[in-house]
Amino acid sequence: MNQTPSKKILFISRHAPYGTSLAKDALDAVLSSSAYDQQLSLLFMDDGVFQLLKNQASGEIAHKSFSSLLPVLPLYEINSIYVHYESLKKRQITINELVLDSVQIIDSSAICSLLAQQDQLLSF
Repeated sequence: MNQTPSKKILFISRHAPYGTSLAKDALDAVLSSSAYDQQLSLLFMDDGVFQLLKNQASGEIAHKSFSSLLPVLPLYEINSIYVHYESLKKRQITINELVLDSVQIIDSSAICSLLAQQDQLLSF
């Protein structure tokens, strides 16, 4: 029996964690895709970098904090997590403010290379 080669799939999360369902949809999509034998990566850029902030107080808006959900990504074998440097800089967010320690900070030119390496792109 031939095994189908795994595809490289990059999920791009561009929206703030609250206000719409797009950030949650991206997280749900990447977690559910982990059940299949694919090479999954996740890129946070634009307002999506706000999802990575530590100590989010989302109780008043009746949402579960993204800062508590993201650390489970490695348990689902999602280890390639990227953060757009220019998005962090524009929003004055430092690396020390991020909930995940194992992210790769990449600039715009590295993103172009990353996108070119993928078989599929899913943007939220």
